Amino acid sequence: MTDNRIGSVVVVGGGTAGWMSAALLARALGDTVRIRLVESEEIGAVGVGEATIPQIRHFNAFLGLDENTFLAATQGTIKLGIEFVDWRSPGQSYLHAFGDIGRPLGAVPFHHYWLAGRPKGDDHSLWDYSLNARAAFAGRFDRTVRKAGGAAEPLTHAFQFDAALYARFLRAHAERLGVVRTEGKILSTALREPDGFVRSVTLESGEVVEGDFFIDCSGFRGVLIEQALKTGYEDWSDLLPCDRAIAVPTANVEPPRPYTQAIARPAGWQWRIPLQHRTGNGHVFCSRFISEDEAVAQLTANLEGEMLAEPRTLKFVTGRRNKFWNKNVLALGLASGFMEPLESTSIHLIQSGLSRLLNLFPDKGFAQRDIDEYNRQTGLEYERIRDFLVLHYWANQRQEPFWKACRETAVPADLIRKVELFRAHGRLFKEPDDLFLEASWLQVLVGQGIMPDGCHPMTGQLTDDQLLGFLADLRKITADGAAALPAHGDFIRQQCAAR
Repeated sequence: MTDNRIGSVVVVGGGTAGWMSAALLARALGDTVRIRLVESEEIGAVGVGEATIPQIRHFNAFLGLDENTFLAATQGTIKLGIEFVDWRSPGQSYLHAFGDIGRPLGAVPFHHYWLAGRPKGDDHSLWDYSLNARAAFAGRFDRTVRKAGGAAEPLTHAFQFDAALYARFLRAHAERLGVVRTEGKILSTALREPDGFVRSVTLESGEVVEGDFFIDCSGFRGVLIEQALKTGYEDWSDLLPCDRAIAVPTANVEPPRPYTQAIARPAGWQWRIPLQHRTGNGHVFCSRFISEDEAVAQLTANLEGEMLAEPRTLKFVTGRRNKFWNKNVLALGLASGFMEPLESTSIHLIQSGLSRLLNLFPDKGFAQRDIDEYNRQTGLEYERIRDFLVLHYWANQRQEPFWKACRETAVPADLIRKVELFRAHGRLFKEPDDLFLEASWLQVLVGQGIMPDGCHPMTGQLTDDQLLGFLADLRKITADGAAALPAHGDFIRQQCAAR
C-alpha cells in the first residue's frame, strides 16, 4: 500500500503565528512529520498583539510550558479583563472582565436577579459581582481565590506580554522538539501541475524548499495564500472602518495594572497594555476622519510615560481571506485576515485555527470536504467575533463624526437579533462557534448602555427580602475574595523569581 500520510510541513514566516504553529505541530505530530520554518530576520514581525484571552493558557499547557518561566521569558503580566474608557460616552467606563458574574440561582442566570433588584432599590453595579473586576481595579491577583468555607477556586486570567519575546520563547521550544529553522527571504513559489498545489518555495539564496503541506504565516503579504494562490479577500471595513494603527512603547510609571485599557478617542481608540519592562500603547483610527499626524499627536499627548521608541504605523483592511485553507496551503495570523485588537482575539485565532487543523489534519489526498469544513467553521468564528467588535462601535452615544457614522452603520442581522432579544427580557444565548460567552456579551451590552425592559419572570419566586439578601451576600463574598489576594506586582515578582 502507498503511504499517503503527510511527511513534511513547511511554515512560511515566523513571528507569533509561525512559531505557535511550528511548536504546536511538533508537539502534536512528534517525529512522524518533518517540520521546517522559513523566516527572514530582515522582514521581522508586526508584533502589535500583546494582550490575550484565557484560552492561551490551554495552548501553553499543551506545549508543556511552565507558566512562571513563560512570564519571566516574555516580561509578562496578568490580564483579568479589558477596561473600556469613554466608549459609551465621555466619562463612562466599564470592564469586560473574564470569569463569571455572580452566580445563577436555579435555572435562571444571575444577571436576571441583578436586573430584578434594580427597581427594588438595589443600584449596585453589575461589576460589584465580578471577582475579576474587583481584583483588577484593586491591582490584586493570585491563581486561586479562597471562597466561603475555605475552598480554593481558580481565578480566570490571561496574559499581557511582549509578542516578540513570546515568539523567541516558542522558537527555542519548537527547535527542542525538532523543528528546523531556515533563514531566508522567499523569492518565488512553484505550483505543481495540473492541480495548482504549492510544490515548493525558492529562497533568495537559491535553495528550494519542498513540502507536502504549507502553513502561511507571512503576515498581510500572504505570500502563499494570496500572492501564489490568488485566494481573494473579503473586506469588512464597512462594519469596522478603522484602517490604521500607531504603536509606541513607553516606560512604566506605576506598577503594571492586571488589565488592558481601550480608551475611546475622537476617531478611534487607544490601547494601553502594561508589561513588566514597559507599556505597549497604540492608537487605532479611521483615516477618513483623522490624519496620521493628528492621530500620532493624540496618542503622544495621552501617554503615561516616556516614549522608548519612535511611533510606527500599521496599515490594514479589516476582513478575512475568502478561504483560510486553499489547496495545500493554510493561512494563519495576519495572512488569514485581520480584526483590530479591540478584544485581544488575534493570538486566539491562531490558536483556534491550529486546534481546528489538528481535528481535520489531512493526508496527501487533501479531501475537499475536510478543507470546506475547516473554512466553514473558521468563517463562522470570524463572523461571530466581528459582530462582537461591531457592537462596541455601534452602541455608542458619542457626538464626533466618526462615532455618529458607526452608530448609523447597517450592522449584521444576527447582531440586531441578539441585541433585541436582550433588550426585551435580558435573554442571552451562546451561538455556535461564538468565542464569547454570555458573560462577555452581558458586560458589553450593559457597559454600552443597552438595558433590558424586563427580566426573567422566575425571579419573582423570591421575596424582596430574599432577593436583596441574595445580592448582598454575593457582593460580600466577591469583595472579600478580592481583598484576600496579594498585590499583582508582588505576585509577578515572586513567581518570576521562583522559575
